[in-house]
Amino acid sequence: MENNHQSLINDLSALKTPSFVISTEDLKKNLSILESVKKRTGCKILLALKAFAIYDLFPLIRKSLDGVCASSQDESRLGREEFNKEVHCYAAAFSDVEFKSIIRFSDHIVFNSFNQWRRFRHFIIKSPQKISCGIRINPEHSEGTIPLYDPCIKGSRLGVKIQDFEEHEMKGISGLHFHTLCEHNADALERTLAAFEKTFGKYLFDLDWLNLGGGHLITKNDYDIDLLCHLINRLKRKYHVDVYLEPGEAIVFNAGYFIASVLDIINCEIPTAILDTSAATHIPDVLEIPYRPHIIGSDEVGRKKYSYRLGGMSCLSGDIIGAYSFDNPLKISDKLIFKDMAHYTMVKTNTFNGIRLPSIFLYDARKKCTELLREFNYDDYKSRLS
Repeated sequence: MENNHQSLINDLSALKTPSFVISTEDLKKNLSILESVKKRTGCKILLALKAFAIYDLFPLIRKSLDGVCASSQDESRLGREEFNKEVHCYAAAFSDVEFKSIIRFSDHIVFNSFNQWRRFRHFIIKSPQKISCGIRINPEHSEGTIPLYDPCIKGSRLGVKIQDFEEHEMKGISGLHFHTLCEHNADALERTLAAFEKTFGKYLFDLDWLNLGGGHLITKNDYDIDLLCHLINRLKRKYHVDVYLEPGEAIVFNAGYFIASVLDIINCEIPTAILDTSAATHIPDVLEIPYRPHIIGSDEVGRKKYSYRLGGMSCLSGDIIGAYSFDNPLKISDKLIFKDMAHYTMVKTNTFNGIRLPSIFLYDARKKCTELLREFNYDDYKSRLS
């Protein structure tokens, strides 16, 4: 395995599996980068709860960020009760029941259509607390390469297009929101802003804020932070608005690991190792995107001496994580460490087949210690049913 990971491997080798592990040192590094963007621009940065919602870490994250963005009544409540800074909420549509809950916990609410704005603005007017409202727009500029994650794909239900924009209904609206990116660099934002300003820019002069959404992978090594800061500062000077970013992945990028053990090895077309995890239950994006997560010490099939397909323990035939090669043959009880497994993992786990959810640990590399945050049991499975 890679020499630069040997210390981590040694530190995590004793943990029970399957487990998620969050590195507090790597998280702090990411937060430091985000703090530098805030300092250079005066923008506000929110944690996207849809990507990462481990509330035991909110006290640490709260020191650097300005609040959270939520997409439901439960995320809004979690943000208010556990993060307790700004709470922004957006959903493709709100029901009456859910909105009455959301309005109790939110500072900003973004509507996906003018229909929704008309339907709920009387709740805003009657609310005892001040709530800033916005409209999500669709600049019809696509930067995405995966249709499942492209909010500007043809026929998208997300955001108002310019031909459907109702200028006469803007009374009471304080800002605009768009979200077009997914793991993109600042050049994608620059192109998106050009499209946005061409059609919607004129409305910003009468508004208070602009939310640039998520998908900005600011903490990746090659991210152009200078360009991002230039774009934000230009927007603030030109339109005199507050600017919000709501990244999810960037906050915990490369700060999480997932550990699984080999339960069995089966001879198929390619030797198949069955792990004590499941793509379907523990890391569903592997099947949904799909993608192949990196495992420390592994490579593409054929590049190392021993190749295996890694399968999950569920009864789903397609529960396959991917094919990998290793320097040494895998053995039953060997532990595999998956990298970059904090974002869109723990929030998407499920209990299909009654498979238990992975435990959650914190890891401090400086102190070489781990702390168990949560271990799941039968009650967690049963409590979701009736």
